[in-house]
Amino acid sequence: MSETPVNTLVPASGGERHASWLELFFDLVAVAGVAQLAHLLHGEPGWRDVGLYIVLYLAFWTNWLSLTLYGNVAGERTRTRILLIGMFGLTVMAAAVHGVQQGDRGTAFAIAYAVTRYIGGNAFGDRREILVDWPTVTFTAGAVPWTVSIFVHGPARPWLWALGVVMDLYVTFAFSREHLLRSVRERAERRRTREASRPAPRGGARLEGRELAIVQTDTEHLAERLGLFSIIVLGEGVYQIVEAASDAHWDRGLYGTVPGAFALLVLLWSLSLRRGRGGVPCLGAQSPPTRVLLALHCFVTGAVAALAVGLGVLVEHADGALPRQTGWMMATALGAYLLVATGLAHWTRAGSLPRLLGAAVPPLAVCAAVGVFDRAGRHAAGLVWLLVLAVVWFSAGMRRYDPRPPGEAA
Repeated sequence: MSETPVNTLVPASGGERHASWLELFFDLVAVAGVAQLAHLLHGEPGWRDVGLYIVLYLAFWTNWLSLTLYGNVAGERTRTRILLIGMFGLTVMAAAVHGVQQGDRGTAFAIAYAVTRYIGGNAFGDRREILVDWPTVTFTAGAVPWTVSIFVHGPARPWLWALGVVMDLYVTFAFSREHLLRSVRERAERRRTREASRPAPRGGARLEGRELAIVQTDTEHLAERLGLFSIIVLGEGVYQIVEAASDAHWDRGLYGTVPGAFALLVLLWSLSLRRGRGGVPCLGAQSPPTRVLLALHCFVTGAVAALAVGLGVLVEHADGALPRQTGWMMATALGAYLLVATGLAHWTRAGSLPRLLGAAVPPLAVCAAVGVFDRAGRHAAGLVWLLVLAVVWFSAGMRRYDPRPPGEAA
């Protein structure tokens, strides 16, 4: 029995591509989603709140990415209705975040996630394409626990959501291109065998299915799309600062805090976009595989979104005591960001290791100290400028470590 034909790698559409008006309109839902997810970290978040934030952020980002990758691969053949339906599903998810631990909101979030996820997967299935750069978009097994959670209430529901996220991560990194190709061929062969066993339609021959195609992303277009998402997350930080400052009493505390908060966002923008790629900081000429780049993008933007919440809290309490856990949350988020940037700089650049350690260790030590000695009553301006100093040190050290621009070969 002959194998179902599978094409070799099909390059994405050639030529220089930029985000279309449809894609930019679709990204508006990311603005709403990041803003709503930020509410999970307001006040004095505990471990449970942080864990829920991580799971829901991964869920929202995964669905956004699935539809973004569909548009990336389809190019001019993108079906508008698919992105618009997906956009509505993400809108429901964003609206359900507030009170998501309640029965109705949690059910709505799970339904919207599962439906949007299946839409993204079917978009590739209808095109008979398998995306090797991010296989989770094609294999939607991770959506099954979310579907089950629709009928489950109580504390078990978030654990089902976490299981779905873990399954997606496993599929993404556990299977090589060869394994995926073999699995697709086996599934296609079983389907062809079933169709061949059915009687032929009256008065005509049985139609043969279109060949499977293994596709890759348009890397330049994808980097632009990821960078736009990172801009949205940084914009959430600006919004948090403006919203808090508009309701705060304008005094010396505020005057000392707001410039530091804005400076921190500018520094993160420079590291992520001017000296990085696709919103991932400190990438050199040797970029990581697309799967790794996408995973790091999710991690980094999630950390920046948490920092944005902290900046809003600092400005809101610029003239008084800070809520507990504020310093811990901001130091952890910034430390995670700098740790990723350090690893990427060592991996993708050809600089001196002692210089790298000199650039990274002091800022990471500052973040660790802020997190360990977090106390209510810390001065907002002092905290934000301490974090700014850490990033300035890191940024200056990166220039000494490897002064070449990210795109220049070592």
